[in-house]
Amino acid sequence: MNLINILIIAAVALVFYIISVYNKFQTVGVRIKASIQEIGNQLKRQAELIPNLVASVKGYFKHEQGALKMITDARSSILSALKSGGAQKLVDAASQLQSAIGGINAVFESTPALQAAGPTKQLMDELRDTSDKLMYSRRTLIDLSADYNTMRETVPSSWIAALFKFKAQEGLRTEVSGSHLE
Repeated sequence: MNLINILIIAAVALVFYIISVYNKFQTVGVRIKASIQEIGNQLKRQAELIPNLVASVKGYFKHEQGALKMITDARSSILSALKSGGAQKLVDAASQLQSAIGGINAVFESTPALQAAGPTKQLMDELRDTSDKLMYSRRTLIDLSADYNTMRETVPSSWIAALFKFKAQEGLRTEVSGSHLE
């Protein structure tokens, strides 16, 4: 084999490698967007369940008006975050809702009559299920963002990221004791 054939083969291999890495960046980017959309879908489902839950337990919660207000405020935050489409706003709204649901859970678990109410129990189960799906979606987004950013920072894929100007993925911030972790 002469030098020209070797150079042609090396050039073709390099082009295929560049295309492969480019496609990997694009694929992970699309999956990140889909993951953000799934977080929004689960939050929307929670927001749609809340009015049913509130109507179902309103009679039991006369003394727990604060919990009901927290739930309705959280629902408003979710609807606002869904309109904005920002991943971090969705996550912040989800955290607010999880806090509110925790208050409702405490009342639900300490009220035998409420536990016996079939529709209320079913709604609480659906909220828990949606919460689990939301946690899974968040984990997926975190993992995909980490994979993407790792590819962006490691050689040789970082050269292709620079060539095509792939930007870092923001990921999610989670509040811990009043501060934000990135």
